[in-house]
Amino acid sequence: MELEKKYRLRVKNCIGTIIDVHRIIGDKYDNEDFLAQFEELKQTVDCLDMNMVSEGDVLMVERATNALLKELRAIFKAGELGPVYQEPKN
Repeated sequence: MELEKKYRLRVKNCIGTIIDVHRIIGDKYDNEDFLAQFEELKQTVDCLDMNMVSEGDVLMVERATNALLKELRAIFKAGELGPVYQEPKN
């Protein structure tokens, strides 16, 4: 797989994870505008010129996603919300 496709996949996976987590949180903390913005962002990634993206850019997105998930960990550990995925994705 060429590098640009790998970068696109990695960024889309981060955005998809945020969307999946927000769908669970959104049931309790309603904020559809936030979800809509990330859905739009996910579609926009298809139009990006990935030749302009570096490994560092992708790592920045992945680190930001991981930081967000770390912040949300407490909510999920407290048992207030169900699992994000019913079955393991992979």
